[in-house]
Amino acid sequence: MKYCWIVFFLLPLRLFAQEAVLSSPIADWEVNQLSLVSFDTKDQIFASNIQGDIFLFDSRGTQKNYFSPPRQGQLHQLEAAWTVNIFTFSSDLQQYRILDRFLNPLAENGLLQVNVTLAKAATLGNNNVIWIWDESDFSLKRLDYLRNTILDSQPLNLILNSESLSVTEIREFKNRLFMNIPSSGVYVFDNQGNFIKKFDLKNQERLCYFQEQLLWLEEGFIWTLNLQTLEKRSAIQIPNAEFEGIQIGQEFMTLTHKNRIQVYRVPHELKQRQ
Repeated sequence: MKYCWIVFFLLPLRLFAQEAVLSSPIADWEVNQLSLVSFDTKDQIFASNIQGDIFLFDSRGTQKNYFSPPRQGQLHQLEAAWTVNIFTFSSDLQQYRILDRFLNPLAENGLLQVNVTLAKAATLGNNNVIWIWDESDFSLKRLDYLRNTILDSQPLNLILNSESLSVTEIREFKNRLFMNIPSSGVYVFDNQGNFIKKFDLKNQERLCYFQEQLLWLEEGFIWTLNLQTLEKRSAIQIPNAEFEGIQIGQEFMTLTHKNRIQVYRVPHELKQRQ
């Protein structure tokens, strides 16, 4: 009988921890034909549409700036979390662009000029490097964009099987490269492109990091994977299970669905899971 009382008291605590619900948004607005969202280090929000236009908002949804490229094309990568630069990549145009915080272009180039035949994903790395997934020869390449030179090429056809070649995104995070393949999982490489391990996380919309955690949305919850302990947990219930994407800054985070962006404060439950 004593053990039953222990279970009775512990069970509600466990359920409460799993069923913490996200508070009301502090901002909510629409971006016509919304595509990608990214935070910078000052919690400013950059968003792109399917034409490749980039909008800069503050955390309250007030538009602060706007950039429209001379050649229109959907962006497949938008990264603002670097200290100084903003990186964009368009697979449709086979082109990357680096901008400053005021959305002024600093560098841009077409990847066909550096013997990249079919770039499907790209990301900015440390030391003036751009990582590129070239689907034409199933290789991971490092480009020195200042010298416009391919530094090395790592074939991955022996690591990735025929069912896991549809790479949708690559991201560098703390000297590791994460490759998102929704049909297979998330692959992790070191800063030289050597395979380390694979996380069995399928159907991920976009990669999202917070401290030492990988975050994603699943079944109406924000889920976390601790990259050090590999502990996987449901963290917080979201108000609408139709939300498709999550991105997180320093003190704020966004949930997106179709053309809508909602901003929330980063919940304490996420900050405590370091």
